[in-house]
Amino acid sequence: MIIEPKIRGFICVTAHPEGCAATVQQQIQYIKDQAPIVKGPRRVLVIGASTGYGLAARIAAAFGSNAATLGVFFERPSMRGKPASPGWYQTVAFEKAAQAAGLYHKSINGDAFSKEVKQMAVEAIKRDLGQVDLVVYSLAAPQRKDPYTDPPGHLYKSCLKTIGTPLTIDTIDTTKRVLHSTTIDAATEEEVEATCKVMGGEDWERWVEALEEADVLSEGAHTVAFSYIGPQRTRAVYRDGTIGRAKDHLEATAKKLDRRFKQHGGRALVSINKAVVTQASSAIPFIPMYISALFRVMKDKGLHEDCIQQLYRLYAENLYSGAPLQLDDQGRIRLDDLEMRGEVQEAVDALLEKVTSENFDTLIHFEGYETAFLNLFGFNVPGTDYNADVEVDHKLEGLIPQTNGQPAEV
Repeated sequence: MIIEPKIRGFICVTAHPEGCAATVQQQIQYIKDQAPIVKGPRRVLVIGASTGYGLAARIAAAFGSNAATLGVFFERPSMRGKPASPGWYQTVAFEKAAQAAGLYHKSINGDAFSKEVKQMAVEAIKRDLGQVDLVVYSLAAPQRKDPYTDPPGHLYKSCLKTIGTPLTIDTIDTTKRVLHSTTIDAATEEEVEATCKVMGGEDWERWVEALEEADVLSEGAHTVAFSYIGPQRTRAVYRDGTIGRAKDHLEATAKKLDRRFKQHGGRALVSINKAVVTQASSAIPFIPMYISALFRVMKDKGLHEDCIQQLYRLYAENLYSGAPLQLDDQGRIRLDDLEMRGEVQEAVDALLEKVTSENFDTLIHFEGYETAFLNLFGFNVPGTDYNADVEVDHKLEGLIPQTNGQPAEV
């Protein structure tokens, strides 16, 4: 079938398998073009491995240091002739490339919050790898069914809201391509707590506990999770709101885990990454406008990075450089250092002060944002023939079956 992008609000409901494969190959080629990560990880578990930073973490480990990788994610295969989700197609492309390179690659498709998926991962590690030396936690989900509540299965839903008072801001209507004002409501205490339950560090800690109890963490193993801070201009929307409160919880969890990992020569750390276009960031008011301006400035200055460049730096220049870690005063890795340079933020602010509905398309490089957004779903990728018929049903050969013998397809 011929697949075209169908955008509803801030999400695209279709994905192109060939375009998704091309974006994965671009990331693989970038890693191959860099110096090998000689002292990099060898056996890696990536939780949230199918898109964005999690996918980049898997690619950088596999093709930067020949690591065996086990990926956990929650993606949709093609059904009844409809395209699969982009993360499904991207994982298919990763698996094919890993297979060709002779690299171990297995995947678990299911609810990473569940006890069952944690147990599946433990069993796979014991059976195939023995232990892992790196655990990457890159989970992004709108809700979490908590198996540890009484009774089990309480559903927590995250929300994007301010804390304290509502906020009215200008943002881009990405469908109508105009600036407009929107109001973000203030969260209740229950909503703040639920967002922390979904996006905070509790499940990361549960994963570590499950791996420790099963003795599948190697001596000197590391674990890392991803977070974001951003400039003052975005704080009210992001860092000072419900999402920021969840990130605070994530970072507090890292400090607690770090004390445990240090006892065995490893580290538990949070990496503060730069702003990039993801399915999650596209839903946050004002962030598309900020990212558009940021991309314009960083590309003009030759400083622009996407997920794969960030993850290569995380491994090669930080976790596995052989040099002492350079952390901020809160013990965090700062991969947002280029974004937060004074001259970058001053230039971004200058652009945003001039933005109107008439000029934003060219002034802040909104076209670049749109291209990056479409790339997430395999569209607008150079070299891809979008007029050609493509097969939508692609199997994940490395998918680990559930205990009932059926693939973990959801």
